[in-house]
Amino acid sequence: MKRENVYVIEDEPDILEVIEYNLSREGYRVGASRDGSDGLRKVREEHPDLVLLDLMLPNLDGIEICKRLKNDPVTRPIPVVMLTAKGEESDIVLGLGVGADDYVTKPFSPKELVARVKAVLRRGPLKENSERQERITFTAEGGSVVVDAGRHEVVIDGENIIFTATEFRLLHYLASHPGRVFTREQLINRVIGEDAVIIDRNIDVHVRSVRKKLARYREMIETIRGVGYRFRDSDY
Repeated sequence: MKRENVYVIEDEPDILEVIEYNLSREGYRVGASRDGSDGLRKVREEHPDLVLLDLMLPNLDGIEICKRLKNDPVTRPIPVVMLTAKGEESDIVLGLGVGADDYVTKPFSPKELVARVKAVLRRGPLKENSERQERITFTAEGGSVVVDAGRHEVVIDGENIIFTATEFRLLHYLASHPGRVFTREQLINRVIGEDAVIIDRNIDVHVRSVRKKLARYREMIETIRGVGYRFRDSDY
């Protein structure tokens, strides 16, 4: 079985040592750099399965590295997980906006870090055309929710619940990418339709409506404070 390769760009030696130890123990091959420019060069050369990327780095910061990786067709599919200091909400939003797939805040537990890495590797690259997933089913609390794109319907515990076009697109898009965090701007750009009037925090109104219709499953859509939303991934 192929050992997946994770490349870490982190300039703090103690944190880097913890990351390398825990990922290696889980069976990953780990490469590392403590310099932004060198890290970007190594990622382009080695083409790892995932990049763990600190934001504050010598010579080239994490945001710029992520932007360059995601603007290059060769490296664009490589998932990027940002490492951020707790409370740097603006940096998280900016990082997600330039293409990062997820983030982990410092200080972090090694268990959470490994779980996030596994989750991001499992779900693979972002599926821009989520309509390819015609039927999505998730279960919880002894029942189920089915989101059927072909029929444009949502069935909750066997009952067909009416969603507007925008509500349906929002739910389907989030459910198609469990565990992935989206900023409000990303969701507006990807799912808000012609039937919606774009205003500040417009997406929050639609999320509240979707949650209300999901009833006891409302918590499947998680609010990431200061950032946006994600559909719960049960594997972490």
